[in-house]
Amino acid sequence: MTAKARALSQQAPRPLTDSTAPAQDRDLGPHLKRIRQEKKLTLQAVSDRCGVARSTLSKIENNLISPTFDLLQRLAVGLEIDLSQVFSPDGGDAPAGRRSITRAGSGDVVETSEYLYQALATDLRAKKMFPLKATIRARTVEEFGGWVKHDGEEFLYVLSGEIRLYTEYYEPTLLKAGDSIYLDSRMGHACVSTGPEDAEVLWVCTQVTL
Repeated sequence: MTAKARALSQQAPRPLTDSTAPAQDRDLGPHLKRIRQEKKLTLQAVSDRCGVARSTLSKIENNLISPTFDLLQRLAVGLEIDLSQVFSPDGGDAPAGRRSITRAGSGDVVETSEYLYQALATDLRAKKMFPLKATIRARTVEEFGGWVKHDGEEFLYVLSGEIRLYTEYYEPTLLKAGDSIYLDSRMGHACVSTGPEDAEVLWVCTQVTL
């Protein structure tokens, strides 16, 4: 392991209260607040369930900060909802044989200065996988938000551009358009664009459940 990789492996994740990028494309904060209130949960109750500071939850609900994907997963657990409901209030369970089509440019979007997530198939609940298209704007691990860790596994396929994927136990890996990687999500990981253009990737994660 190189000195740089070793330093990254020892780097603590950025505190959840440090993110200051504003949400841009949707009313995410009020949507999450509405879900919490409908479930008659206090901010402290959600905080206790998902391990996110009460003050951070309040800032998210008021659109003062934008949560990372890792944090969105934790919020879904704390609110006892399917991750798809974080992105979209519509949709529901369906019988066997169900399917979902997401037309180009129609996915629910969460956007910050570091990334843009376009969630796919958000009309289906209780999915075993959570697919999204991501535009990676970060050029450093610090800009990305530090290590991301969560339960499950994930698959990443580079659609355009180049990325460097940092992982907790391996050397940084350069991935170009057409390359892909499958990894254990419990291992710290971070993704940055390396080319002049922001890279676009297809990201598929297993669902996080209670």
